[in-house]
Amino acid sequence: MTVQSPPSKGLRDGSVGLLATVALGLASVAPAYSIAVTLGLVTLVIGDLAPAALLLGFVPILLTAFAFRELNREMPDCGTTFVWNTRVFGPAVGWIAGGWTVLFATVVAMTALAEVGASALLGLVGVSDSTTAVTAVAVALIALSTSVAYRGVQLAAHIQYVMLGLQLLALFAFGTAALTHEGAAGVSLAWLNPFAVGGFGPFAEAVLLCLFIYWGWDALITFNEESVDSARTPGRAALVSTLVLLVTYLFTAFATVSFAGTGSAGHRLADPDTAADVLTGLAPAVLGDTFAKVVQLAIAVSAVGALLTCSTSTPRTTLSMSAHGALPAAFARIHPRHRTPAFGTVFFGVVAAGFLVLLTLLSADFLADAVLSIGLLIAFYYGVTGLACAWHFRRDLTRSARDALLKGVFPALGGLMMLAAFARSAYDMADPAYGSTRLGGIGGVFLLGVGSIVLGAVVMVCVVRPRHAGFFRGGRTAVTRVSVTDH
Repeated sequence: MTVQSPPSKGLRDGSVGLLATVALGLASVAPAYSIAVTLGLVTLVIGDLAPAALLLGFVPILLTAFAFRELNREMPDCGTTFVWNTRVFGPAVGWIAGGWTVLFATVVAMTALAEVGASALLGLVGVSDSTTAVTAVAVALIALSTSVAYRGVQLAAHIQYVMLGLQLLALFAFGTAALTHEGAAGVSLAWLNPFAVGGFGPFAEAVLLCLFIYWGWDALITFNEESVDSARTPGRAALVSTLVLLVTYLFTAFATVSFAGTGSAGHRLADPDTAADVLTGLAPAVLGDTFAKVVQLAIAVSAVGALLTCSTSTPRTTLSMSAHGALPAAFARIHPRHRTPAFGTVFFGVVAAGFLVLLTLLSADFLADAVLSIGLLIAFYYGVTGLACAWHFRRDLTRSARDALLKGVFPALGGLMMLAAFARSAYDMADPAYGSTRLGGIGGVFLLGVGSIVLGAVVMVCVVRPRHAGFFRGGRTAVTRVSVTDH
């Protein structure tokens, strides 16, 4: 049975088309930054098989994208995973897996993106990147992205066209120069062989790293109520954006491995100094010092672009949660002129800035481990959503081969793969040697990742449920009701 979309929440419908939605989705992934900081880490784990990890890491992403597309067709709501998982598995699972986990991961990502963007910009202009300077500029970037998001998705999309274009151009130029550089090794298809990976542990770790490199495309679904043809445009944009990411990442990975190799010395990919940021580390040798600055600028712009999409998409999740009675009514307030979730936009800007300052004061190691824990949260909510799709459409699976594959088999496989990666990685991350922090003999990355999910459950039971009992009493049908939005 098709669930009718709820009444308008006050957003400006029909304001973004397919191209703008794809741009928002791609920008939210921060492709230049993501490949720069992840490719070296993947190489440290499995060497020149990094392209294989990128390809295999894409498989559960693609399968999950089908789940998002089919669920969005049936339930186009800016609450996306919150609404879908609530409808299928009930309010508790929807609030934790589709709401809290997504929001927590995004806030952590916003702090990291702001810090990366600030550090890169300071480095470009030759200013000392002291902790104080980076934090101050990062807070300013959060304030700037919040201000743009406050004014609407159309303005954000127009800015993303420019920033995304610079990123893709820089990656293409770097990859082309690396492949054709004197001394570059030939490209080998053996780098795509997943069976050459030595053991399931390294393979799972590499794939989880690659989940981070693709994560963020689903932010575009939160603009479904503002999209032209809200039932179809976000789903199409999700598939287009993930395929563009795959091609871009594989091209860059092949070029980088071909040029630098996987040794541990002399600016090779396994050199710790290079692995931390392969594009910045290799760009001077590939493009020369002048054009290397363009790559640095692309990385900075990449982080800022993703920060902007996070600032724009996150308040739409809480808008939906509030409209359906799962959060205070303030989050459903819409700006009368800009038609944006005004309170939620400012709220998340303040929370991200405060979280950044807090983690910086505690230790840079806490922020680093918080970023590593994002992979767990991604695998968790993607996995639950994939299974939600298969279960929701279970009665449709015998209608046609298309329904069986796209609504059942693919989403279920994607969900199971994500949850398997979550379980294996959680096991590995519990090791106190994993990451930079530890408490009571348990790794800090595990505590931040799994601990944040447990914290969400405690907040739900002790704080949210007593105040929003109607939502939890309403069960799976609660998301079909909507409270009146305060304009």
